[in-house]
Amino acid sequence: MKALVIAPQPFFSPRGTPFSVYYRTLVLSEMGVEVDFLTYGEGQDVDIPGVRIIRIPRFRSLEPIRIGPSAAKLFLDGFVVAWTLGLLIRNRYDFVHAHEESVFFCRYLKPLFRFKLVYDMHSSLPQQLTNFAFTKSRLLIGTFQHLEDTSLAHADAVITICPELAHYAEPRMPDPKRHFLIENSIFDPVRLVNGTGDAAAAGSSEDWAARIPAGRPVVSYAGTFEPYQGLEVLLRAFARVRETRPEAFLLMIGGRPPQVEQYRALAAELRLDEGACLFTGRLDQVTTKRLLERADVLTSPRSEGTNTPLKVYEQLASGKPLVATRILSHTQVLTDEVCFLADPEPESMARAIEAALGDEDLVREVVRQARALYERQYSRPAYEQKMRSLLEVLR
Repeated sequence: MKALVIAPQPFFSPRGTPFSVYYRTLVLSEMGVEVDFLTYGEGQDVDIPGVRIIRIPRFRSLEPIRIGPSAAKLFLDGFVVAWTLGLLIRNRYDFVHAHEESVFFCRYLKPLFRFKLVYDMHSSLPQQLTNFAFTKSRLLIGTFQHLEDTSLAHADAVITICPELAHYAEPRMPDPKRHFLIENSIFDPVRLVNGTGDAAAAGSSEDWAARIPAGRPVVSYAGTFEPYQGLEVLLRAFARVRETRPEAFLLMIGGRPPQVEQYRALAAELRLDEGACLFTGRLDQVTTKRLLERADVLTSPRSEGTNTPLKVYEQLASGKPLVATRILSHTQVLTDEVCFLADPEPESMARAIEAALGDEDLVREVVRQARALYERQYSRPAYEQKMRSLLEVLR
């Protein structure tokens, strides 16, 4: 089989990586699918056998391309449409695997070029317009809603990434049997073409690791520093934890410089100085993973949202206790048996962190059940089986 995968985003960018797109493409290639991969100009090429990466022109003045709707993405997507047309004219594809908004134009190209269409739906794009405060225009939101609905109706297969999104998509599909819930749950190391990423990251991780106090319990957060991540709650909770566990140390990985300064100022206000808390800013994947090996407790303090964070699956498999907020983003995957759930407010989260740092027998059992859940439902063999079921529909 031959496929065109369209990913309107930077690929591959170690500081803002679309991991899910990488892993979908990797597994397709491993299953014998020949892939042409169309993406933005920003990013580094990766080594995936059987995959040809094709890029639109790069516009460095627009970089970095942010997550969510933007005028920059709208401009770049115009080039994606043009390049897609060129590829469809020159090649015969069995199916087109369209990520996010690229399905909107692929849906109308499908009858012209007679390919099967896969809609890889990572979110509801009309909802994104309001969630990211991009627009309040009812006309624009209504247009996106129409495009999303017609794409769901005409796609030969639809992939969603979490149960809540599945519940949203299925009623809008004429045949729910063509829906596939495939969580972004695998995390193999990424192979860059130049092969230099790991060596450079090794030195970076050693430098940062030297700033983490040895022999002290480390609570960690790694991710973006957007408001919905609940970092203010985490910092205020950790300040309470320090009242009973003064030796505890907080590691905060991620964030753009203005965001880091904002939360560093809050940490100072809470008397969390450099002896209690370390902010690293954005780090590459390898450095982040090596620093998280030093952690005793992992956290996902998200305060709102419905999509399950990609990192939750890796946290389940990590062998370390996870503290997460009791919101839909988490509870559609997590339970009290596999992690320490807390309400998204400081006092409840502080109690959960203290529990994860405390009772060794309880922590051991929670970690055991977390690993068992991951192996049963989200591991690589489980992921591959879901992808095989998708391909059977497309043959």
